[in-house]
Amino acid sequence: MVTSLSKDEHDTRIGTARNTSANIGVFLCLKCSDVHRSLGPEISKVLSVTLDEWEDADIDSMIEVGGNSYANSIYEAFLPQGYKKPRPDASIEERTNFIRSKYELQEFLKPSLRIVSSKMSFRNYDSINSMKTSGSSFSMKKIEEDTREFVGDINVKVVKGTNLAVRDIRSSDPYVVIHLGQQKVQTTVKKSNLNPVWDEVFKLRVPQHYGPLKLQVYDHDLFSADDIMGEAEIDLQPMVTSALAFGDPSVFGDMQIGKWFKTSDNALISDSIVNIVDGKIKQEVSLKLQNVESGNLELELEWVPLEE
Repeated sequence: MVTSLSKDEHDTRIGTARNTSANIGVFLCLKCSDVHRSLGPEISKVLSVTLDEWEDADIDSMIEVGGNSYANSIYEAFLPQGYKKPRPDASIEERTNFIRSKYELQEFLKPSLRIVSSKMSFRNYDSINSMKTSGSSFSMKKIEEDTREFVGDINVKVVKGTNLAVRDIRSSDPYVVIHLGQQKVQTTVKKSNLNPVWDEVFKLRVPQHYGPLKLQVYDHDLFSADDIMGEAEIDLQPMVTSALAFGDPSVFGDMQIGKWFKTSDNALISDSIVNIVDGKIKQEVSLKLQNVESGNLELELEWVPLEE
């Protein structure tokens, strides 16, 4: 199981991941493994993907966290703007300082979300009792032991598209279709417009076991099937995990609480920040449409807690 997970992990930065930090829930390159071992198992329990014996709890922790990108969205949520992470050829001193700051000192994590790494990764140290599950992790599947079908609502604002693909003679008649689970909504059609502005908002329910928010752009056609003009997906985990961890955002001032990182395997144009703004949890997302010759899409997400 862990071996198969490591094959899908592309953000260890140096070669193929051979080791993991089982209690943090991340895959490690060889150079980082040495630094993690120096922290001690109470901070980072380093295990070989293939050589060590794995306990069920270690495997569960790796699966729950969901990979390095998800871990980084929490551990690096408050990385100072302009801060340069170590490059693959960084010195051992630079690498050690960064890893200690990130995992041992937790300098890039909000103080109220400090992590008890020796027991389980992503535990909310200050809010563990209020979350009612001492083994809670930031994994969506374990964050709250209850029987509710949904964990919250999300307002999806389709702001605009830019440089969309031509599907008619000189232009297109675009509209956006949004899927979340079995829910489906769509924008109005913008006639003959490759740079449409929609500013349309849709409320969707976020189920306990949610997947990505799927977006498809189509060209409306009266006489034949509508042509696809690109697609993209939004990973909701950074917003959902941050929202559930913080609870009522109205008691906080404006601040950054999470981040969805741009990687080679997602459609982000730049990192997408989850913020508390005027007592609400919001996230701006800029996407490059996939499987199409051109086109970008801008959206705004807002978390809406379930009514108690």
